[in-house]
Amino acid sequence: MSSSFTDSPNARSKSITAADLDTHGVLNRHSTNHPTFRVGVSEDKGTRRTMEDAHSFVVDFDSVRGQGFFAVFDGHAGKHAAEWCGSHFHEYLLAAIHASPTTPIPDILNQTFHDVDESLSRLCEESDGKIHSGCTAVTAFLRVEDSEGQQPFVPASPSPPFKSPISGHSIETEEPLADSSNESSAESVGTASNDPQKTSKRVKEPKPPRASRIRRALRSLAGGGSSFNKALGLRTPRSTSPAASHNTTAEGITVIVPPPDARRVLYSANAGDARGVLCRAGKAVRLTYDHKGSDKQEAKRITDAGGFVMSGRVNGVLAVTRSLGDSAMKEFVVGAPYTTETELCEEDEFLVLACDGLWDIVGDQSAIDLVRDIEDAQLASQKLLKHAMSHHTTDNVTVLVIRFKHIALSTA
Repeated sequence: MSSSFTDSPNARSKSITAADLDTHGVLNRHSTNHPTFRVGVSEDKGTRRTMEDAHSFVVDFDSVRGQGFFAVFDGHAGKHAAEWCGSHFHEYLLAAIHASPTTPIPDILNQTFHDVDESLSRLCEESDGKIHSGCTAVTAFLRVEDSEGQQPFVPASPSPPFKSPISGHSIETEEPLADSSNESSAESVGTASNDPQKTSKRVKEPKPPRASRIRRALRSLAGGGSSFNKALGLRTPRSTSPAASHNTTAEGITVIVPPPDARRVLYSANAGDARGVLCRAGKAVRLTYDHKGSDKQEAKRITDAGGFVMSGRVNGVLAVTRSLGDSAMKEFVVGAPYTTETELCEEDEFLVLACDGLWDIVGDQSAIDLVRDIEDAQLASQKLLKHAMSHHTTDNVTVLVIRFKHIALSTA
């Protein structure tokens, strides 16, 4: 798989296509008659000279009906990191899942961010520093699973090792993934809140390592998810998955249709200030954490590592404190993600993933209010984009909207 880039200064996301139902795992392919969700994507470079954002989504991710992967990557200092992530991040996630199918998904996401960050560092090295850009990232994985967080309806089958687009070597974990024993930036969402501090109040940050130990530390910075719902004794009503429990086969790909008692769980992970906001019964629930130099926890982590924050910028340069890439600043600007885990229910209407070009203009609840009455996910993403543009955002803007369908309600 080639990691070459076009000569254009603008980041290129894979072209969006459409299928009636089965997408066969093709990146950025809509399923126009999908039973559980619809996706809309809108983007514009705005007043910037170049476009450094990229996006990606996969419907029925890993050949399971109702699963989905969604992401927005906001590049800086060039397009390369964002463009590369838009093309390859989902492959690394799939490889990590297949390597450790019973590992908790927050740990899988942490491993994926680590592996992607490593690959971008190799890309920088192999380019002799010509490719040195970075990107913030917000990702969401809509997974169908049982009450134990497992997928017994998915047959165990060996999968070929995935080759890294950078090195050509198989991507394997260097050691077994931890099971949430590491200190983490993780949370389980059970109640609606607009306050990011409320969804991140259990964040614990170990003292960052020096450069010689940074790779090992990236693993421990953001381990598995916490059990916030259980600790508070909260229960979230289950959302049902497709009623049928059978498999469909097309073009040599078997699509697994989960049993009707399976639950839908939304896992999110972000690094930087790209943000994900869930609409639950009309209320905005932020699923991500803005990693900025103005954040006291992040500033302390950086100063403890020997860096400094000046005018809200790491070493006076970068406004975000976590990102993928940015190899020259990796000792301070880590790639470890903040993760959340949310069991979807009938009150969950849609999810908005977007770069800061939107969130600099509109707050979480205002964004939800703008598009809540728009059933078409594409039209909703366009309205949010137009709102940011009309209110003079000074950044690139990429907006991805996932509108959920509720099978129990639609088949009643």
